[in-house]
Amino acid sequence: MLNKLASRTSDISPFYVMELLRRAKQLESQGRDIIHMEIGEPDFPTPQAIIDAAAKSLQTGNIYYTPAAGLPELREKIAAYYQAQHSVTIDQKRIFVTPGASGAFLLALAASVNPGDEFLMADPCYPCNGNFIKLFGGIATALPVDATMGYQLTEGLIRRHWSQSTKGVLIASPSNPTGTLIEPEIFKECIHAVTDKGGCFFSDEIYHGLVYGKQAPTALEFSSNAFVINSFSKYFGMTGWRIGWLIVPDEFVEAIEKLAQNMFIATPTLSQNAALAAFDADTLIELEKRRAEFATRRDFLYDALVQLGFEVPNKPDGAFYIYANCAKFTDDSYQFALDLLEEEGVAVTPGKDFGSHLAHQHLRFAYTTSVGRMAVAVQRLERFINRI
Repeated sequence: MLNKLASRTSDISPFYVMELLRRAKQLESQGRDIIHMEIGEPDFPTPQAIIDAAAKSLQTGNIYYTPAAGLPELREKIAAYYQAQHSVTIDQKRIFVTPGASGAFLLALAASVNPGDEFLMADPCYPCNGNFIKLFGGIATALPVDATMGYQLTEGLIRRHWSQSTKGVLIASPSNPTGTLIEPEIFKECIHAVTDKGGCFFSDEIYHGLVYGKQAPTALEFSSNAFVINSFSKYFGMTGWRIGWLIVPDEFVEAIEKLAQNMFIATPTLSQNAALAAFDADTLIELEKRRAEFATRRDFLYDALVQLGFEVPNKPDGAFYIYANCAKFTDDSYQFALDLLEEEGVAVTPGKDFGSHLAHQHLRFAYTTSVGRMAVAVQRLERFINRI
């Protein structure tokens, strides 16, 4: 069987948190009360207007293939959203509706990665991004970053590590797992550094909208040659609908369309029809209320973790994660997470899921559950660390 497996499968790292989730589900089936703070999925339901739009679409029976790039009216709404939010004008032909942000990454990388091409990204970062690069024969080079850098790349790091094989750079802002934003001027400098080198710049913006007290610039404010990946999953609350979008440079439009036709045919029509309601005024009002609730949750959990003795130098600017240094309590955050789940029924994500730089000293806490449930989790966490 091993001889039949494609060699690329051995290069793909697993999600360690999935083992924790599997065990958490087992414990729940045994009657244990588990507080989930491990998975990056909002606990709010999809806004009713989006559900209603999907139901109406089903009733019409008009669930046929759409153009590979997506429904023209949805692409128009996405373009209008960027105009309203960022004062950026985007030609609709550059916008592709995709099966989630993962589909967007696959299209962008399939169009730009040749075997042996190197891409630079931060460590820690979301692990799937590096795995996608490896799927196409590329090399994912994760550069260690820390709290003093806001856990983000800089122009200096990019120029220092750029080599003959380097093809591009990926920056996520807000970042998973840290929730940090890259400062606008640093963002601009990074993009210009990649442009100077003739490389490709990828901007992971799937947590846009979930930002607290700051503005999250899009890479398109600084360059029309960036690949921008976004999603309806996080801010718009449509995780299970599997729909996102990709904005590409002009010269990639034809290639991306061919790839979309062959890889996906089209993003699910039901999800696209539903997403048409995501930009409605009433929906956005509801989403802003949810964003305010996430800010409240962030403040509660940040204060609680710091009080317990965790080090969190950077209060998150966005997303719904806190990346906490647990070195005061353990030198093995993975075992810490396993034991915390078994003994206290609190599920969190170990740092090793996000890279190697000081991963054994970090845990990611997702504030995707209510303040009341998090308060119980904090009590259990305190009890656990007091026994160490």
